[in-house]
Amino acid sequence: MSEPPGAAVSVAEAPPPADTPSKTLAAQRVLPLRRPGRWIATAVVLVLAAQFVHGLVSNPFYQWDRFGYWFLRPTILDGLLVTLEVTVYSAVLGLLGGILLALARLSASPVLRAVSWVYIWALRSIPLIVVLLFLYNFSALYKTLSLGVPFGPAFFTFDESRLATDMVVAVIGLSLNEAAYAAEVVRGGILSVDQGQHEAASALGLPKRYQFRRIVFPQALRSITPNYVNQLIGLVKSTSLVFYVSLLDLFGTAQTMGATYPGDIVPLLLVVTAWYLLLTSVVSVIQFYVERYHARGATRTLPPTPLQKLRAGLTELRARIRREAAV
Repeated sequence: MSEPPGAAVSVAEAPPPADTPSKTLAAQRVLPLRRPGRWIATAVVLVLAAQFVHGLVSNPFYQWDRFGYWFLRPTILDGLLVTLEVTVYSAVLGLLGGILLALARLSASPVLRAVSWVYIWALRSIPLIVVLLFLYNFSALYKTLSLGVPFGPAFFTFDESRLATDMVVAVIGLSLNEAAYAAEVVRGGILSVDQGQHEAASALGLPKRYQFRRIVFPQALRSITPNYVNQLIGLVKSTSLVFYVSLLDLFGTAQTMGATYPGDIVPLLLVVTAWYLLLTSVVSVIQFYVERYHARGATRTLPPTPLQKLRAGLTELRARIRREAAV
């Protein structure tokens, strides 16, 4: 059917086409969802944090000038050195003892399993301060120690009071306590290895010792190492108890100086707090990188380091500023 005369509209006179949906959506700005509760909580936290920092700085009771005086004093540094020595010795001996106890727990021998279980149960139940005080007074129960035939003659006899110095008592007490906790960390790491790994190693005819040393234990380290590094943080703080066995560590030195200078008790406690914060922060950094190292092969991407997080945050901030300026 033909169009009536005058009904046709020329192309030149046609109205401009409407915007397509894609262009309309592109021209619109997508606004993020408003979250007033989050902003209110953030403001409250920032105000409280600012008040806390202001109180620390402005309160004369803290005596920050005396804090600066004591922070690097030789007597404080000597106590810090004792704390580091006790921590290192106890960490190494505790880990070795924990490995032996964990292997005993997993042994086929019922005697080894029972003895290991009783040891772990007892040392995790008894407070550390009780263990240290018991060892400190051990010479009252056994004045001499001897080596020889069980229930028979002794070949060598030692004076316990000469062997058990303050450092030895502190290290032994912390090591015994640490071994009980390390045993459960090691046992959990070994049990985390897939059973198929054990079966594959047995199918190859490998000796049990070789299976454990080259196949099972390297895989268990992925779980053991980060958890034990975390355990070291508790060990660093536990060294403050060796003051009760007459060993002047960091906390013991501060206590002694506080008795000599009663007016500086609070600054000395702040000095101890600052040093423990620094030590545990170093251990926490080590823990992060150890976990990141053992995450290789277990995750698709490694966790970003703090520096990488900072760079990513700055890049995102610059991109957001450019978007805001372009609008």
